[in-house]
Amino acid sequence: MADSSRDTAEGAGWGAAERGAYRRLMPERVEKISWLDPRMLWAARNGVLASWFGDPTGRTRGRWVAQRAAAGAPADKVIRRDDPDRFSFLVIGDTGEGDDPQYAVVPGLLRAGGDTRFAVLASDVIYPVGSADDYGPKFFRPYRDYRAPIYAIPGNHDWYEDLGGFMRVFCGDAPPLPPEPEPRPLTRAWLRSLLWHRPRPDDGRHLAEARRLRSAPEQRAVQPGPYWAIDAGPVRVVGIDTGLLGTVDAEQGAWLREVSRGPRPKILVTGSPLYVDGEHHPCPVEGSGTVDDIVRDPAHHYVAAIGGDIHNYQRYPVDVDGRTIQYVVAGGGGAFMHATHTIPRVSVGGVTERDFRCYPLRGDSLAFYSALYGRRLRLRRFLTLTEAEATAVIAERLGIGPTRAQGAGAARVTRRVRLVAGLLGTGRRPEKRKRFRLPVRKIYTQLFSPGSATYSPPFFKCFLRLDVTPEAVRLRCFAATGNRAQETDPPVEDEVTIPLV
Repeated sequence: MADSSRDTAEGAGWGAAERGAYRRLMPERVEKISWLDPRMLWAARNGVLASWFGDPTGRTRGRWVAQRAAAGAPADKVIRRDDPDRFSFLVIGDTGEGDDPQYAVVPGLLRAGGDTRFAVLASDVIYPVGSADDYGPKFFRPYRDYRAPIYAIPGNHDWYEDLGGFMRVFCGDAPPLPPEPEPRPLTRAWLRSLLWHRPRPDDGRHLAEARRLRSAPEQRAVQPGPYWAIDAGPVRVVGIDTGLLGTVDAEQGAWLREVSRGPRPKILVTGSPLYVDGEHHPCPVEGSGTVDDIVRDPAHHYVAAIGGDIHNYQRYPVDVDGRTIQYVVAGGGGAFMHATHTIPRVSVGGVTERDFRCYPLRGDSLAFYSALYGRRLRLRRFLTLTEAEATAVIAERLGIGPTRAQGAGAARVTRRVRLVAGLLGTGRRPEKRKRFRLPVRKIYTQLFSPGSATYSPPFFKCFLRLDVTPEAVRLRCFAATGNRAQETDPPVEDEVTIPLV
């Protein structure tokens, strides 16, 4: 088995490694998204407008669901497959920027997951705003050689054009929704409608051509709407749509409670992770309760909840009344990397640092960002930390042992190293956060992380493979760095066996 980032620095992708062959899969011309570009932020304004003037997602989602029901979609929104009791599937989160990091995932995914029965895209299929014409280079082309169906749940970026592109691709070429009546003047809804971003009138003109890239019968999948359930072998996979603001509307909440009943083991896939960055986010359901209330109910038999939206990998094995539910963040499928070194020492839901797993490792995340901003601010000699220095200062600040099995203890933690770690928002132990917490942590995550796109390995991307048997699910997180070594033999960064009995 190939070395992972927990074994060696080379396993993480550091050093003079040979770049992978993923670029052969890419189109000649690639749009590079910059989340620091005001034009990009303006195009993606609907999330802010929804938080200011009210969120229309629930109503719009209800109209899409009603349209699909009128077209013959099953009322229970359950996709019933003929998978055997032993099968495998993939989960890939936050994929669609269409650049080097997304395509770098593909060779390893085909090698480690080419035999799986289907794949699920978990959140933000298309950046920046879910346009239908972006599906060619950001969905159909990268996954054209994956020979099985792909299902998806939308993320907030897919909702920035009212989900039209998503519905056309995944839900039987659903026609556009008819326009709604104009809201009353001078109301919040009226103010929102004045500024609301909408798709271009000709959006989707290239979609028919793009579909040919994944047109084989075994690749086709039609889902009943933006949320659904899949009965596959001995498990039920439940996918929910958390819209623009990470919430679930009342209609979907009632469906989720209904589809969660019964003894069949269940795995939730959601666009908003329930545990992330050392915090619990249970995800409110309109009217009453939360998504996590439904997941924790012993009558529903959930064994895992996998969420996208945050662009890295995290796992929290939470004890719920004597049984363990695996809460996973799986958003490393292609978009810019959210930092892990800003995660403080974990103590949440009974999960301690000893039980917590993340990828990239915090030290690799800090080294990645220090090099990135050293280049951008032309302060390489001051800001850039080696992976060994970054690993050592993380261990010191969080009070944890080295996470790298080899060569992690040789670096000296100097005043400069500590200062750089602090400037870049490195987390601390919970008991010291109030005393030492830097004001850049929230700003860093929200402002600097979207500017972290880079086109030189290592990329620290990942995907999940879940191997299902009647007795258990084996979940593995595979790394994709952009280097040839990890393409030909994708390393396993985390593995857990989840009993179903």
